[in-house]
Amino acid sequence: MVGDGAVGSTAAYTIMLGGLFQEIVLIDINRDKAEGDALDMAHAVSLVKPVSVISGDYADCKDADIVVITAGVPQKGAQTRLDLLKDNAELYKTIIGSIMKYAPSDVIIMPVSNPVDILTYVAYKLSGLPKNQVIGSGTVLDTSRLKYMISRKTGIDARNCHTYIIGEHGDSEVAAWSVTNIGGMTMNEFCKFTGKCDLNDLDNMYNEVKNSAYEIIKKKGATYYAIGVAVARICECIAGDENSILTVSGIFDGEYGIRDVALSVPTMVGGNGVERIFEVPFSKEEMKGLKNSADTLSDLLREIGM
Repeated sequence: MVGDGAVGSTAAYTIMLGGLFQEIVLIDINRDKAEGDALDMAHAVSLVKPVSVISGDYADCKDADIVVITAGVPQKGAQTRLDLLKDNAELYKTIIGSIMKYAPSDVIIMPVSNPVDILTYVAYKLSGLPKNQVIGSGTVLDTSRLKYMISRKTGIDARNCHTYIIGEHGDSEVAAWSVTNIGGMTMNEFCKFTGKCDLNDLDNMYNEVKNSAYEIIKKKGATYYAIGVAVARICECIAGDENSILTVSGIFDGEYGIRDVALSVPTMVGGNGVERIFEVPFSKEEMKGLKNSADTLSDLLREIGM
């Protein structure tokens, strides 16, 4: 776990509780913080599946299966989004270089730092790894948020609300209503059948998903619990070679007519990372939104020289 801030430490703690790995190593520029968190978690090892939790440095990547990166430069004052992108891209040059100095050739790198889609592509280019081995957290959290919104409105268990947020993890993300279903019914069919929702509700839920992070940050300063669980779920898919479908951020190489950018769509995640990016028959409007996301991210990548 590279980066032991609120997101990194929460993700590491959640992964520890899940019993997925024999060893978890926390790496942070603030060594005292990493050592303190590792010791705090280690004190619970008698209560969970056997695991070693330690603080360390990049040399500990030599036997790593997965390296999760949550480290990032925080936005300052009047700094623009482009300036922040440039700062984080520069930071990633150091981080990725340090990881690849020691990591095995089959390591999977998982960027979580924002803007995650841009940094996923940066990590891919800097690492030289095959595209399946670089897998961003993408819109896994956004999709979970939308499932929660649908569940709250309909009264159906969130695990049975099947939907996706696709595209960028950010303002240009798209709710894939055309493939959303509950019990085999489309949302339109479900709303008519139950009378519990209408088209206005769909728009409201989508806007809530887009703005929920801002709302949480306004109230408590940061989001970390749900993204911590999302990171742990992605790791679980890889560790268990599950071939589960998640909206991770993967490197596109012609899917949907899109290349050289990292975006989120339903993706099969297994032991090799990204096993396959599915080309889902989204609606014309959703496809337009997906390509708009791709164009937005491509423009930003050009701005930072990628």
